[in-house]
Formats: sequence, C-alpha cells, structure tokens
Amino acid sequence: MFRTDIWVAGFVRRHNDIGHICVITRRGDPIAGQIFVAVDHLNGTESLYVPAPMSARGDDTESRLFSLRLDKAEPLAVRDRILREEDFDPDLWVVSLEMRGGETGLELAG
Repeated sequence: MFRTDIWVAGFVRRHNDIGHICVITRRGDPIAGQIFVAVDHLNGTESLYVPAPMSARGDDTESRLFSLRLDKAEPLAVRDRILREEDFDPDLWVVSLEMRGGETGLELAG
C-alpha cells in the first residue's frame, strides 16, 4: 500500500488538475494515517468518506477502500464526526474536496 502522504498528494493533485478545489485540511501520520474525505457539494450539504472496515477488504490489502459515512448531510454533522474521529485517532488525515457532482475517484467497499 502507498504511504498515506503520497496517496493524498496524488488525490489532491488529480482533483485540482480537473478543476475541483481539493486541499489537505489536516495532516496525520505520513506513513499509515487513516484518510477521511469531506466533500462539499456546493449546495449547503457535505458527504464524508471514511476508511472501510477491515472486514470489507477481504483479501485486498493493497488498495485503500472507503465507505460513505454521511451523504449530503449538514456541514456541522460532518465536522462533528471528524472531530470525534480526531479524538480517537490523532494520526488521521482530512482532505476537503469541493465538487457539485460526479465521481470522487475513491474506491468504495462493496
């Protein structure tokens, strides 16, 4: 599996190259930090993608899989969830992405 900092850098660059605004809003452990992606849909709602549980990975240990935890929720709900996760895991990364629709480019668990 790629280092977290390298994966995040590639994700941010890919989105910025296609015209989305994508920034790192919290840096965690550069090697093995978990990644949370907050998507602002530019209509007053946000979605939150979190690392998929290990049980969803099966035999695939190489790719980063995500689960949609909050879908088009109030921005405050997304921020509160991230704050709770930061209390539990201070090494996590948060990437913020602004896009109206379309594909995030995240690999989602089954």
